[in-house]
Amino acid sequence: MAKKAPNPIDKHVGSRVRMRRMMLSMSQEKLGDALSLTFQQVQKYEKGTNRIGASRLQQISNILQVPVSFFFEGAPNMPGHTGGMSEAPSPAYVSDFLATSDGLSLTKSFMKIKSSKLRRKIVDLVEQIAGEE
Repeated sequence: MAKKAPNPIDKHVGSRVRMRRMMLSMSQEKLGDALSLTFQQVQKYEKGTNRIGASRLQQISNILQVPVSFFFEGAPNMPGHTGGMSEAPSPAYVSDFLATSDGLSLTKSFMKIKSSKLRRKIVDLVEQIAGEE
């Protein structure tokens, strides 16, 4: 029997939980302890494998010090909810990037650079390396 793919909204909410947890330098184990769960359950939430219930999401929002709405920011639209018009590309790639340890580390370090001119030069360098004009 084939495994059922996680719902895109569950995956998005889970990735936002992961991103916020990492922003706070909190381990899955520490979040699990605060929720009276195993770190494996936290992993399943973060991957979207297991759906997070409303009361649990409220608990997570309190622990991670963000409003519940934070977890839905940039969520993908579900089929049939587009109103017939094509929409702008989703900024999901930004939250996907920030949900990685490299993305979060790079962003934190970049924001510590005081000189705006130096930050601009770094962006220009990265764009050149990536082949963008």
